[in-house]
Amino acid sequence: MDIIQKQKTILLVEDDDKLANVYETRLQAEGFKTKRVANGEDALSTALQVKPDLILLDVMMPKVSGFDVLDILRSTPETTSTKIIMLTALSQESDKQRAKDLGVDDYLIKSQVLIADVVDRIKKQLGIE
Repeated sequence: MDIIQKQKTILLVEDDDKLANVYETRLQAEGFKTKRVANGEDALSTALQVKPDLILLDVMMPKVSGFDVLDILRSTPETTSTKIIMLTALSQESDKQRAKDLGVDDYLIKSQVLIADVVDRIKKQLGIE
């Protein structure tokens, strides 16, 4: 069995350039391959093209909201089982519940997590400890 594991690809969906750059730099330093898009519309097409191992998804974005992206990805056969972590400023319980109802794997609130926590959650979802 091959000991070297395939590099995991993370699709980063974030419209804030500064934040996206910080996350991309950290994820690449952790050994992940990253692809970044800035809106929900691009997230949908890129998810189908790239077939990432995990999608880190913002909620409040131009064109298509993260909730709609999540809903569409979960009802598309090619992406129905892709791991999705929402990383958002929305901290209302109703938002968390909506994400759960739509099938999110994890829900993180930007103001309550450090980038190291996000990396840990990504590794946990991908089964990398």
